[in-house]
Amino acid sequence: MNPYASQYREKLTSAHNAVSRIRDGATVIHGVTLAEPPALLAALADRARSGDVKDVSIYSFNPQRHAAETYLKPDLVDSIFAKTWFLSAAVRKLAATGIVQFIPSYLHQVPKFIREYMQVDACLTTVSPMDKAGYFSFGTANDLTSTAAREAATLVVEVNENMPRVFGDSPLHISEVDAIVENHVPLMELPPPPPRPEDEAVGRLVAEIIPDGAVLQLGIGSLPNAICPCLTGHRDLGIHSELFGPGMVDLIRQGIVTGRRKTLLPGKHVFSLAYGTRDTFDFMHDNPSLASAPSDYVMHPAVIAQNDNMIAVNSIIQVDLTGQCNAEFMGGQQFSGTGGQLDFVRGAYAAKGGKSVLTFYSTAKGGTISRVVPRLDPDAVVTTPRMDVHYLCTEHGLVNLKHRSVGERAMAIITIAHPDFRDQLMREAERMRLL
Repeated sequence: MNPYASQYREKLTSAHNAVSRIRDGATVIHGVTLAEPPALLAALADRARSGDVKDVSIYSFNPQRHAAETYLKPDLVDSIFAKTWFLSAAVRKLAATGIVQFIPSYLHQVPKFIREYMQVDACLTTVSPMDKAGYFSFGTANDLTSTAAREAATLVVEVNENMPRVFGDSPLHISEVDAIVENHVPLMELPPPPPRPEDEAVGRLVAEIIPDGAVLQLGIGSLPNAICPCLTGHRDLGIHSELFGPGMVDLIRQGIVTGRRKTLLPGKHVFSLAYGTRDTFDFMHDNPSLASAPSDYVMHPAVIAQNDNMIAVNSIIQVDLTGQCNAEFMGGQQFSGTGGQLDFVRGAYAAKGGKSVLTFYSTAKGGTISRVVPRLDPDAVVTTPRMDVHYLCTEHGLVNLKHRSVGERAMAIITIAHPDFRDQLMREAERMRLL
């Protein structure tokens, strides 16, 4: 008999009873992406809608469908104040109208902000079922969730048998939990975006600069994930990544990723967040090779730099001829966020033999707009400063900007622009006195 079963029964309650602990003016943080707790968020939204609770501030990161369908409904804007450290497709329009407020941040710094500058009244998150030792698991979302869970005055977990039990710094003991709700619904699935014709070209180019034994970080989007099919000839790769996803699962199953040559936590596939489909979650469940950790560890540049031959691959929206990169602003509006991009750009370059690569498609809107521009748009933002950029890659080539003059950098960037725009970019570079 499980010695913790009685504690579990005592703390088990309904979603509405669990969120009744949240009072007017409370600050709440909920689980990230696939760890959003649908029953708890719906119950909290119901309380706000009935007028039972008001002036609640809810913080999130990359909010998904469960958030959009519950507390982010427009009729709750006067009762719930929503803030997020990263925008997703589910909430971009809400951010444009002010229903969601964006907080600029580096992901590795968010746990420190939670610990030292916030008073967290409640944390609500989905966890895996309790084991015989009395431990749940944060599953697909460690990131800032584990910090919020331990800093919150009240921790309510939504147990879901579909959430994988994950190793590393992921266990959560029942003694740390104030209330338990059960809701065994299918996890949201976030498969990689469908591949584009340009992806294979980018994948091949980046794969050529990845040595055997390298440690990989692959960011969000189709281009970083496109690297995986191009690595079938590599050996003993490792993983130290903000995100863990389907492409990495394939590489582990093929024996290409082993982690044997890692200088930091050899043999362990280190990550902070996971995405994918049921197959990904099944692979993660009870897999001792996976090690989940908070974002202030996984994304801290000083930690990243301890991985020899660290290769960080991320995507951007736009680059100008000075090398400034925008990865988060589009059409005059906040599109996503910084996340861990600059953390890995800096950490990878600081590593022995390390490299960071920023990938992007050379054009947008069916080839009518160049993503290489003379200067970033006036209403755009700089995600990765020009001094930090190492490699840039499009379907037309890969260039190294480090330790090159402004003229050499501009010429290199023009060579990876779409050919239809290169002459115009050359004229602009001359006008800007870069050449």
